[in-house]
Amino acid sequence: MVQAGMPRRSFVASANRKDCDFPLENLPYGIFSIDGGAPRCGVAIGDMIVDLAACEARGLVDAKGTFSAPQLNDFIALGRDTWEKVRTRLTELLGEGGDETVPLVAMEKARLHLPVRVTEFTDFYASKNHAFNVGVLFRGPENALPPQWTHMPIGYNGRASSVVVSGTDIRRPMGQVKGENGPEWTACRRLDLELELGAIVGADSEMGERVSVADAESMIFGYVLLNDWSARDIQAWEYQPLGPFQAKALGTTISPWIVTQAALEPFRCEGAARDVPLLPYLQEERPGFYDMTIGWKMNGQKMGETNYNVMYYSSAQQLAHHTVSGCPMRVGDLLGSGTISGPSSAETGALLEMTEGGKKPLTVNGARRTFIEDGDEVSLYAYAEGEGYRIGFGPCAGKILPAKA
Repeated sequence: MVQAGMPRRSFVASANRKDCDFPLENLPYGIFSIDGGAPRCGVAIGDMIVDLAACEARGLVDAKGTFSAPQLNDFIALGRDTWEKVRTRLTELLGEGGDETVPLVAMEKARLHLPVRVTEFTDFYASKNHAFNVGVLFRGPENALPPQWTHMPIGYNGRASSVVVSGTDIRRPMGQVKGENGPEWTACRRLDLELELGAIVGADSEMGERVSVADAESMIFGYVLLNDWSARDIQAWEYQPLGPFQAKALGTTISPWIVTQAALEPFRCEGAARDVPLLPYLQEERPGFYDMTIGWKMNGQKMGETNYNVMYYSSAQQLAHHTVSGCPMRVGDLLGSGTISGPSSAETGALLEMTEGGKKPLTVNGARRTFIEDGDEVSLYAYAEGEGYRIGFGPCAGKILPAKA
């Protein structure tokens, strides 16, 4: 456990519980609405939401009028100085002896929306355990890791239009798979999850310019949980030689609350040991990982759990590598970490690994299965624990609907 100092108390009583995801130390940002009203910006505190649009209207905080917007992009674009000033102000307002007239909304009465307008989505492949396990299934142990894997972050460009907020149902995809006598058109039979952390980019970069790892670190606004739903049978047929396409386009679920870098700072730690030195442009001045428990459940049953510190490449390294060709980044870009898996089967973040490609069925609520069935709900969770408090992410869940005929 990280010793991150004694917890600060809030006048919102629920925020002071040790098992609360949203104490005063967290203050994650999201978008909410009430009774069909206009979506607007909010901050989670205990079991309540601070109505930031109402706060700004009353002059309690200053975000240049951005808190009435239906996404956080405009606020995020104001930059790190504004992020820090607003966080400091909210900590004052919500602490013991703060302003108990701050406009609050009960979490249970609110509808949560996608927190940002996702401009682009890139998903990486940054867990060595996951990359090796999957490589063994596809290529055998002698060729499990591609030779470049330990030298640079590998990723693919996904679909921003498929990113949805927690609670959104996901439709089982139809697709082309490998059959005994050639390609076959069918509903996906090997539907899977991927347990990931997503980084929200908080600053633009210019086309033709490269971003250093240090600058990339300062460009990250915060993090969300991310489930990169995957159609493994479709993926196996299509991924050579160009990589994921339709197998990954069915949907990507993210949590509604963005946990800021400031909230996670006390938990910063080293990641996985390196096999080879990285080229200078990828070397970090300080570690970019967090001592944070992360796991997933299926239909309420705990399935896999590990620590984020098993990862090989940090979000800052991924962002820096993304720009080496001069690729411009935008506020609201979403970078997926790739599946987060530990060294044992109980620590894996995908059924593909946990069942060894479907060879070892699991028991979920008394039923045997290898992949996700219609009606199943997969939920992710993550939290970092300090002394007497925890920094959590809230829900990241989705249920699978049958394929359309």
